[in-house]
Amino acid sequence: MATKQCDEITEMVCLESDLQDGQMKEVEVDQNKILLVRNNGEFTAVGGLCTHYGAPLIKGALVGDRVRCPFHGACFNTKTGDIEEFPGLDCLPKYKLLFLIIFFFFFFAFFGRVPGVSHTVVLIGGGPASLQCAETLRQNGYEGRIIMVTKDEQLPLDKTKLSKAMNIEIEKVLLRQNDFLQEHGIDVWTKKEVKSVDTEAKTLTFSDGTNQHYDQLLISTGGRARPLQCPGAELKNVKLLESYKDATEIHQMSAGNKAIIVGTSFIGMEVAAYLSDKADSVTVIGSSKFPFQSSLGPDIGKMTMQMLEEKNVKFYTSNGVAEIRGENGKVKEVVLKNGEVLPADIVIVGIGVIPNSNFLKETSVEIDSRNAVVVDKFMKTNIPDIFAAGDVVSFPLPLVGHKRVNIGHWQLAQAHGRIAGLSMLNQQVVINTVPYFWTMLLGKSIRYTGYGEGYTDIVFKGSTEERKFLAFYIKDEEVVAAASLNFDPAVARLAEMLLMGKRITKAQAQSDDLSWLQLP
Repeated sequence: MATKQCDEITEMVCLESDLQDGQMKEVEVDQNKILLVRNNGEFTAVGGLCTHYGAPLIKGALVGDRVRCPFHGACFNTKTGDIEEFPGLDCLPKYKLLFLIIFFFFFFAFFGRVPGVSHTVVLIGGGPASLQCAETLRQNGYEGRIIMVTKDEQLPLDKTKLSKAMNIEIEKVLLRQNDFLQEHGIDVWTKKEVKSVDTEAKTLTFSDGTNQHYDQLLISTGGRARPLQCPGAELKNVKLLESYKDATEIHQMSAGNKAIIVGTSFIGMEVAAYLSDKADSVTVIGSSKFPFQSSLGPDIGKMTMQMLEEKNVKFYTSNGVAEIRGENGKVKEVVLKNGEVLPADIVIVGIGVIPNSNFLKETSVEIDSRNAVVVDKFMKTNIPDIFAAGDVVSFPLPLVGHKRVNIGHWQLAQAHGRIAGLSMLNQQVVINTVPYFWTMLLGKSIRYTGYGEGYTDIVFKGSTEERKFLAFYIKDEEVVAAASLNFDPAVARLAEMLLMGKRITKAQAQSDDLSWLQLP
């Protein structure tokens, strides 16, 4: 086996010696996809599949010594394999190429807790920000105790999958197995909710009456689903999607029944797509004329609505719920604001989130008007030794001149967690990332990067009618964000340009010549 590997690697170096600087190629060695890259005359080789969902990196964007995944925006250093932007938890395997041929894998080194070290870091929340913070601490030699506290019943999950595959097996959504967490000294307390924080005594009080001391604290409690405010909202079968249990129950209650979804943003539309071939009927109620209207614009929203209508999903737009009527405590029908009455067996509500910061009300931790925890560029709050990360925070985004924003993206939560972990170790690394997210509808994935709030125009390449497009969002004559469908790796490439601070004008976006985007 070793001889075969050496022979194939030797052949690979010889065959690809004509690869030009700034180019990459995928090769296969013993059924392993390997990405061969040349920069400044030097060859490097790393794993060819993204560690997030296994996307082929050869289809991504290569900029210098960094490749960005075309699917969800994870970035990897092509020299070291290190993950430099999220989502994803693991770095790429690194293959060392020498003409004497040495072949090995490289992964992040992890350290564990050292007995006798009493220093304790407590992470409130069981999401990607907490997990990334914990792993960052261990990767950088932290020897104290790490306690992750979550009110969820499970270990940290990939919750982005719950609205797309609601009956998925729990093992397929765990971010890390219990063996991994134990091996690296990361304690996870499930079904445990923090009720209050004493920042002077550095003590947490839980809903069960117990207490826990901390030396450093991460607040990464995310957001809770915004409830519907109308008569009947308390009835059984009115569901919010917040947990694995919620997803499972929605799947079971909807199968063969009449499902009504309130909300036409990401959660609502993904749930509607998932249920389209499982429920007896699916109806979506939205306040705007089209889904995603404020975030992606009316044209893309209209396209997604047509996609679901082709699967017999019915829409009531520019509308809302006036009342939910029930029988024996369960949903029976939904009354719309225009007076129409719709029969229903289950109502799923996806109308936004509220940052989970109520337990901090009696503290001096700074909270903004939207209930988000205010942090600086190092993810520090205004209280010493208290940090915050993820959907619960308002943080300075370099892309918009360090304006404070609250953005609920998976990738950002991981980026926050990493910076918070480094800050706890007094490694002053500034948050510098470009938002990147995706939605999946009926097997079609729309990618998005940037920060498009307040955009005034959209420039399209391709068309939504053909369901193949690249959309540039314009503000003050500059591109501030982009979305695409079947146009990879355009969004990944643009994300790299935005991260490097490159100015992209509206004129460039309007031009028929997109060579500046360096698409293959």
